Amino acid sequence: MVGVGVRTLVLLSVGVVAVSTSGPLMAAMVMPPLAIAFWRNALATVALAPGAVVRRSDEMSRLPGGRLALVVASGLALAIHFATWVTSLTLTSVASATALVSLQIAFVVAWQLLRGERFGVGVLVGLVLSLVGVLVVSGVDFSLSPRALVGDLLALVGGAAGAAYILVGSRARQSMSTTAYTFVCYGTCSLVLLLSCVVAGQDLWGYPLTQWGLLLLVTATSQLLGHSVFNHLLATTSAEVVSLALLLEVPGAALLAAWFLGQQPPLAALGGLVLVLAGMALVIVQSRSTERAAPLRAPVD
Repeated sequence: MVGVGVRTLVLLSVGVVAVSTSGPLMAAMVMPPLAIAFWRNALATVALAPGAVVRRSDEMSRLPGGRLALVVASGLALAIHFATWVTSLTLTSVASATALVSLQIAFVVAWQLLRGERFGVGVLVGLVLSLVGVLVVSGVDFSLSPRALVGDLLALVGGAAGAAYILVGSRARQSMSTTAYTFVCYGTCSLVLLLSCVVAGQDLWGYPLTQWGLLLLVTATSQLLGHSVFNHLLATTSAEVVSLALLLEVPGAALLAAWFLGQQPPLAALGGLVLVLAGMALVIVQSRSTERAAPLRAPVD
């Protein structure tokens, strides 16, 4: 991938492996979807609090209103992303939900096109291949049940919200450290999801110890090691590259779901996953995206 260094590739790989655990782990939980989404963000916020409050106290106390508004908007988009996607995992398969939510790259590129950026023919062909692959996967679910179709639609909304989270976060990260940004973003997301749990009447307590263990595991892997790594990279790597890397979550989650949950995807769904990967590979090869140099004043730790 032109313009992307070895360090970035390693971090992208770590992030992809970490977020691939998210779907299978959450699908194995009996907690309500909004409660899962709330707790993974709330626990991550608590884990980040010492670093943000102590090590980044000056930065936190001097956040301009405009920059704070950007991070809050990013947290709101993340809350919508989690609320719709985690709910979709209860209605459709992990492979389909993950494929559709990972389609956020299409929304990212569409936004860039609206802003006047132009991509080569190979990039557009790759995106079409990915779209076809996603339709194949979701079409398998549609043939099985209307319930799965609802799950697919929710996952698609989650993908759009995920794109907004990446795009807004990319702007905010140019002048904020990873610690400060993720703390405020996850904290905002937690508050929105807490309110959603109250309105929806979803219980936050009273679950078996094994469920809390799974929740801590998904927080440590997908949230702190996955999302936070991608947030770190947004200071130096384009939103398109980050979103492309997230497409690799599709086969990763499908393989983990097959092993962890016994969800063996049909052959048609596997064909769709192959198309998604082929489209992603073509975009990577043809994309003009390059690794951006972070502004000198922007801390990236």
